[in-house]
Amino acid sequence: MSLVKKTFHAAIKLSIRSYCVKTSIWKAPKILITGGLGQLGVECAKHLRRKYGRDNVILSDIIKPSTEIFNDGPYIFADILDFKGLQKIVVDHRVEWLIHFSALLSAIGEQNVPLAVRVNIEGMHNVIELAKQYKLRIFVPSTIGAFGPDSPRNPTPNITVQRPRTIYGVSKVHAELLGEYYHYKFGLDFRCLRFPGVISSDPPGGGTTDYAIAIFHDVLRKGHYDCYLKPDTRLPMMHVRDALRALSEYLEAPNEILNRRVYNVTSMSFTPEELADEMFKHIPEFTISYKPDSRQNIADSWPQVFDDTEAQRDWNWKPEVNLDSLVKLMLKEVKEKIISNGC
Repeated sequence: MSLVKKTFHAAIKLSIRSYCVKTSIWKAPKILITGGLGQLGVECAKHLRRKYGRDNVILSDIIKPSTEIFNDGPYIFADILDFKGLQKIVVDHRVEWLIHFSALLSAIGEQNVPLAVRVNIEGMHNVIELAKQYKLRIFVPSTIGAFGPDSPRNPTPNITVQRPRTIYGVSKVHAELLGEYYHYKFGLDFRCLRFPGVISSDPPGGGTTDYAIAIFHDVLRKGHYDCYLKPDTRLPMMHVRDALRALSEYLEAPNEILNRRVYNVTSMSFTPEELADEMFKHIPEFTISYKPDSRQNIADSWPQVFDDTEAQRDWNWKPEVNLDSLVKLMLKEVKEKIISNGC
């Protein structure tokens, strides 16, 4: 291992220890995940529980969890619009790290703008004030949707024009700027990653990039997929395995090596046609048609290729899943999900 990597890993351990009482005994951080039943929450909880222990990661949401999720580890009710309720959770459970996933995604947010404002903006105000009050390390995900048609699209750098045209994107730019302000004004340990489309075996959740999830479910169930984007629509993507590893490594990175509070991360960029071509290698008999709808306008305003060289430079980010391995993983994982659900 190189001297740079040894120094980096040693700094990570020191950073994690800083969240404990000053003692020679290392103690894992107590972590609360809001919006835990959304696209990333459940898998994030599993990933962090393997690292920090089952009881140190609390999943929360306003939805009743399945028996499997409830039995997998601590789960509590948490409404991000209820500040006092959130305070009680942080105090009662001695929370040190807060991962804030609660949000309405792009396509869903456009259908109910007032609700998106409440959940995505008012909710953010609550959790960031909570983090400031209790000196928490707070992670808030951002997205390629934080950019707009005036941003350079290929590649999209870490710092550039951001003028999104969805309430989801507007709320994410708001979160980025508010978090940076709280960091520089109050010393808040705010951290944010701009994710591309995140692909997992869970059913689509209402995002514009979710065609890359829906195609696997529909092809394996019905042998056909109607794509709501044009075949040549290029967007940045990432398998959930890489997304969670990026989140975990960034959360552990010591403050001294971070030159920014907000970083782009990505794994690959592809079009619906390129994804389908890769899938044909494994399922040559399936069919696909293209019927662009209102989501095409959203996709046309987003980055085509994400530049994440700053994350690579500062905290050694490096993706592992490429398009070939993504397709193999998704075919395997979605098949298993379909079988386990009995449909």
